[in-house]
Amino acid sequence: MSDTESEVDEITDLSNPDVTTKYRTAGDIVNKVLQKVVESCVAEADIATLCEMGDKMLEEETGKLYNKKDKGRKIEKGIAFPTCVSVNEIAGHFSPLRGESRTLMPGDLVKVDMACHIDGYIAAAGHSLIVGGDQVEDRRADVIMAAWNAAEAAVRLVQVGNTNTQVTETFTKIAEEFGCKPLQGVLSHQLKKHVIDGNRCILGAETQEEKVDEIEFEMNEVYCIDVVMSTGEGKAKETELRTTVFKRAPDTAYSLKTAKARQFISEVSRRFPALPFSMRAIEDEQVARIGVSEAKRHELLEEYPVLKERDREFIAQFKFILLLLPGGTKRITGLPLGSMEAQVVSSHSVQDEALKKLLASSANPKKQRKKKAAGSKETKEGDKADDKAEAAEDQKA
Repeated sequence: MSDTESEVDEITDLSNPDVTTKYRTAGDIVNKVLQKVVESCVAEADIATLCEMGDKMLEEETGKLYNKKDKGRKIEKGIAFPTCVSVNEIAGHFSPLRGESRTLMPGDLVKVDMACHIDGYIAAAGHSLIVGGDQVEDRRADVIMAAWNAAEAAVRLVQVGNTNTQVTETFTKIAEEFGCKPLQGVLSHQLKKHVIDGNRCILGAETQEEKVDEIEFEMNEVYCIDVVMSTGEGKAKETELRTTVFKRAPDTAYSLKTAKARQFISEVSRRFPALPFSMRAIEDEQVARIGVSEAKRHELLEEYPVLKERDREFIAQFKFILLLLPGGTKRITGLPLGSMEAQVVSSHSVQDEALKKLLASSANPKKQRKKKAAGSKETKEGDKADDKAEAAEDQKA
């Protein structure tokens, strides 16, 4: 690339330390908000209130940073995926309107999921928990530990040179160890600027109907790893619950007929041109209801429907962001198991020797600079970018 081209073309991968810092900054925010929402998931807590709290905090925390213009350009930031709180057999995307909410009950298996962005660089996170402090030894424990161990395996497998197939196969093996199944239809996508569902992805479970091309992970990529396990068949279906999470369909245009629908799609195009949003984010609920109805008819929106397993089954989820940096793969979002390590007691455990060896290995390998590559311009620049990003992490603009 010539000097002229480099001045014009923005470098949007992790070779740019500013990009790495924005991912890490967004990651810090989503971890902070996720922790707060998880702590608020107590008996009798209202789900709509929890979702509103999460979204409000994401907006407030991102609003504190990057408020100076960058080369005359205002830096966009805010919610990249609205807060969802899904319980027991509900797989995800439950972010209800106030009149359609429900309250949490002791013993509920809750999944909390959210994402924010700084300048289009997205950090997502999801966590599972059991409401209340009682020890759990049934299928809820099995599915949580299946998802947790699969998540830990993914951190160690999503490394430069490995493949997505290795990760998918490991998810299946770990699920079998706990008598569970990975949920079909779940994808872990590569992230790019303003893109939450990149084409390069990892299947949660391969089926005859759903396959993806094998890819090899590369330096400076970013992946959102979404691990979702089920005690049932691993097949989720749509529910009667209202879909409230949508994304603007980028390649479809249509002039809507009613004034309220036009007001809705105008607001969506202005505030959420590329990333998912909740109907709650539209100030006038009537505008949101009418607008969604018309926009869906004319395929202006992509839906994130509320999915569920069979009744009395349980689904657990852990979601986090991985940065493939010169110093190794770094997980920047997601919460530790914490008190659940003692609360959740499964009668199953990983028995396969290869899996045990993988899980016992370090998730944070130290940099290995070979003498042979020490003089390589690419190696030096990559290491420098990684180091500069880490040094700049606390210097939020």
